[in-house]
Amino acid sequence: MHIFLTGASGLVGGAFARAAQRRGHSVTAVTGRSTAPVPGAKHQRQLDLTNDAAITSAILETFPDLIVNCAAVAEPTHCDADPIRSHQLNVGLPATLARLAHHVSAKLIHLSSEQVFDGTAAPYATGSEPNPINLYGRQKLASEQAVHTTAAEFAITLRAPLLTGNSPSGRRSLHERLLADWAAGKTPVVFSDEIRQPCTAENLAEVMLECAERHDLRGVFHWAGAEPLSRAELARRIRAHFKLDETAAPLRVVTRAQAPELAANRQADLTLNLKPLAGLLKTPVESFDAQLDQLILPPPVRDWYFKQ
Repeated sequence: MHIFLTGASGLVGGAFARAAQRRGHSVTAVTGRSTAPVPGAKHQRQLDLTNDAAITSAILETFPDLIVNCAAVAEPTHCDADPIRSHQLNVGLPATLARLAHHVSAKLIHLSSEQVFDGTAAPYATGSEPNPINLYGRQKLASEQAVHTTAAEFAITLRAPLLTGNSPSGRRSLHERLLADWAAGKTPVVFSDEIRQPCTAENLAEVMLECAERHDLRGVFHWAGAEPLSRAELARRIRAHFKLDETAAPLRVVTRAQAPELAANRQADLTLNLKPLAGLLKTPVESFDAQLDQLILPPPVRDWYFKQ
């Protein structure tokens, strides 16, 4: 299968490229600003992902069997800081890819987010009513609507959770950000009553590939890890995994009521119901212990770490 992959330099895109290569697929990896090589890619292109004409030309030239969209402005604060660019990448790009998937009869896998929900009525099923409370969530919901209005017969949307794993830069995933804060002498603030259900980018990539290789799946699905955990518990278990103590790796644990200014645009509980997908696929749902076993010490903090 020939795959056109956007966001190939990111955490999920990189994992998907490697997984696709292992399963014998040919990947054209598309990056935006990054020029670094993408392991697993047969071909690599750098494109302005906000340029509709450039994306159109590249897909018509490639004529892929599958289009996979991993590109996004995925930090809510970055969306707030530049809403025009985030709308172009989070809504405009998926709409363009859906139009082109329909045109070339290619399957489309689009990544969305649990943040389309408001966090007040978990666990969320695929049919639960979305109610995003921040700009990122609203843009992700708009992307889903654009994709399935334009290419319903070709498209799968996966709503993904908070992701763990080892990013190419060593700075993007949950444990990497925590370690970077500790290395910089910062004390991360973590909520004891904010619940997330993480999985690794590698596990999500395997799910995406399995969905791509099946002919009976279309529509919106949920994927996440096996355990809903508080942000505080996630941080404590990551700290223990790297054998750090409270002096080297301090945490300020708060409730949402104690930090309303931080909690205002954050959902309390984004637990997902994984049916029906978890019962249809061979890829297992990951425990958090299984995720921890995969985490490595990122290069940017190694000097600090070995001084502890």
